[in-house]
Amino acid sequence: MKRSAVMATLVAMILAGFLWPVDAWGRAGGGGSFGSRGSRSYSAPARPSPSPSRPVAPPPSGQPAPQRPAWMGGLLGGIGGFFLGGLIGRLLFGGLGGGFGGGIGLMEILIIAGLAYAALSYARRRQERMPAGPHGYATSQGADPTPWRPESPSPATTTLQGPAAPSDLDRGVEHIRHMDGAFDPARFVDTASDFFFKVQAAWMARDMGAVRDRLTPEMHATLQKECDQLRAARRVNRLENIAVRTVEVTEAWQEEGQDFVTVRFLANLLDYTTDETGTQVIEGSRTEPVKFEEYWTFVRPVGPNPWRVGAIQQ
Repeated sequence: MKRSAVMATLVAMILAGFLWPVDAWGRAGGGGSFGSRGSRSYSAPARPSPSPSRPVAPPPSGQPAPQRPAWMGGLLGGIGGFFLGGLIGRLLFGGLGGGFGGGIGLMEILIIAGLAYAALSYARRRQERMPAGPHGYATSQGADPTPWRPESPSPATTTLQGPAAPSDLDRGVEHIRHMDGAFDPARFVDTASDFFFKVQAAWMARDMGAVRDRLTPEMHATLQKECDQLRAARRVNRLENIAVRTVEVTEAWQEEGQDFVTVRFLANLLDYTTDETGTQVIEGSRTEPVKFEEYWTFVRPVGPNPWRVGAIQQ
């Protein structure tokens, strides 16, 4: 029993290997990642660089001096009032209660006079230092002791930023321009989009001969082999309502006398497979669009030479 189960599992795995190319058909390049990217063939394509975040200015260094809490002033005033009240009580009621002993002496009179003078001097200085705040501006403790002034940037918060270091993409573009001064990544996305639609049209026709000059020999052989498998299975992969959302250059470099440029495609489309009559949907949906992200790498000899698709990666 166990032996038969193992044999059945092995047979299923072998059949799955043969049936997989049929079940995985979907647009040119939709079955996986293949082709050559030179020395970067075994590395994932670079994703788009995120937009730089805005620098956050540090808080102003000239913060106002912390104000003494109101309860501190009340506490000190209460303590002073306690002693002052005790001394006055001794003066007026020295003979009553006996809590403070006999009559008041010269020392007590001097202390009372000194405390009164200090309190009056403190109140006068505080009144002189307090500027009149602008009309309508007040704190919970009364008038704002700090006059209002328009804010101006502090020299400590002003930072000088030098030019950003060139990215790997920028360096690659410059290298390509050394041999082709007209190369422009912004215009290259139009060329890449034209390649994309023409290759997909040839894929639906199950004949890559119409775009042979737009593919490297390796890519042409791989895609044509899959087209032949579709014909043999009497199936057609249909692509409709293609809505390309993003086309952008993410990599550019040179090596061994060749230019390489990788372009990211982000799109929605209807991607389904039918029989040759088009009546029976075998895979996918006629009504539910799918979203895909692919990276196509283009290659050419350095200089203003024709480009070809060298790799497609999911």
